[in-house]
Amino acid sequence: MILNSIGLNQEKTKDLANDLNTLLANFQTYYQNLRGIHWNIKGKRFFDLHVKFEELYTDANMKVDLIAERILTLGATPIHTFDDYAKIASVPVGKNISKDDLAVRLIVDSLSELLKMERNILEKSGDVHDEGTNSLMSDFITEQEKTIWMMKAWLNETV
Repeated sequence: MILNSIGLNQEKTKDLANDLNTLLANFQTYYQNLRGIHWNIKGKRFFDLHVKFEELYTDANMKVDLIAERILTLGATPIHTFDDYAKIASVPVGKNISKDDLAVRLIVDSLSELLKMERNILEKSGDVHDEGTNSLMSDFITEQEKTIWMMKAWLNETV
């Protein structure tokens, strides 16, 4: 078994980096969705949602950077073009969403999709003993589960 410079199985971390690149593409799509609903939201809840969406896209932007840096730490190259993102992203794309409930639903649906990917990465990173990726995914999952709970409460739905 060949180890990389941080002591992890080189072949298995390549697979993990590929999964992280898929997550990166999906986070970039999620980020763009958040920007779009932040700009386009209308209605009586504009002021509250406009601020909340900015908070969420600022957080998503930070996570994009953390994912890309983790890919680099594992010895791979993060994808970085919109063309690459569009080819592999699976989170829903929100176009011209200005209605509050549709915007919040887009967030819930996007985060639900991201959570599936993150749990898969968490399992793989555990198998490889990659505590850095494991910790990153655990933190993301904890925050996003709470956000889903809050958004579903706003929609008057149960988790």
